[in-house]
Amino acid sequence: MPTRPCSKCHEGSSVYYRAYSGESLCRKCFLISIEEKAYKTINKFSMLKHDDKVAVAVSGGKDSLSLLYVLNNTFTRHDRSELVAITVDEGIKGYRNESLEIVGRFCADLKVKSKIVTYKELFGIDMDSAMLQRPSKKTSSCSICGTFRRRAIDLAAKSAGANVIATAHNLDDQLQTFIINVLAGDVERIGWTHPEPINSSSYGLKKIKPFAEIYEQEIVFYALQRGIPFQSEDCPYMYESIRTELREFLNKLEKGRPGIKYNTYNSMLKISKSLRLLPPSVQAKKCTICNNTSSRENCSVCKTIAVLTDADKNGINHTIE
Repeated sequence: MPTRPCSKCHEGSSVYYRAYSGESLCRKCFLISIEEKAYKTINKFSMLKHDDKVAVAVSGGKDSLSLLYVLNNTFTRHDRSELVAITVDEGIKGYRNESLEIVGRFCADLKVKSKIVTYKELFGIDMDSAMLQRPSKKTSSCSICGTFRRRAIDLAAKSAGANVIATAHNLDDQLQTFIINVLAGDVERIGWTHPEPINSSSYGLKKIKPFAEIYEQEIVFYALQRGIPFQSEDCPYMYESIRTELREFLNKLEKGRPGIKYNTYNSMLKISKSLRLLPPSVQAKKCTICNNTSSRENCSVCKTIAVLTDADKNGINHTIE
């Protein structure tokens, strides 16, 4: 079956059909389109400035390794300051080892410094142990891991001397988070989904998402076309999360109605920007245990550790909010 000519250069044969725009793209034009989209997102939301030191959260998956590749090219092109890759080892047997090897080799190839931190060294417990000690399945794996991961990335970035954290959240991730917050009635967190950088109060770190306006499936294809190695195996605990159902639901809608994700994303931008401007309903405090910023007496990390510890020692059946 003959391939279509590229809609942009009109020379190469297309390798990718972008249904929401009706474009057929050759390999070169597709790769350029993804990189230019990331650069435009960075500029659109003023994510980076000269001399920023950026810690890229790299898990070993297609999104984070592609982001590292794109940002490394950006820094090389503009002679910006140092880039460092930070990887969190949750302690999931038979899953994380492969990704650590992939990240190590990829960083070496790019000549990018890398740093690894573990849940065990930071919080005294790894993810496998946490799953055994959790008091109830109402306490989902993702709520535990997400709480620990955010703190681990902050600590790793701080220790690396970075002032910016770049995560590889894509458009699909943004939509899923937005819908989860809508379903939970968490108005303030809806404001956090806006791509404009925010500062972490505890560590003064700016957090950016350069892939926030790119479809997940396009990042997968980008990684494949660039020859970027990535771990294809899913986390064994991911299926407890509502994200899997939302991903399937949104993909089904997009297949039948190309561009509906972008329409929803644009609505999300308007809503999240408006909500971000509202004053916080709860005054920020300091956690009485770790002294990090918290909306309550104890932060979510310390509360999670306490719940897991209590459940292990006493069989207490309570859940983490």
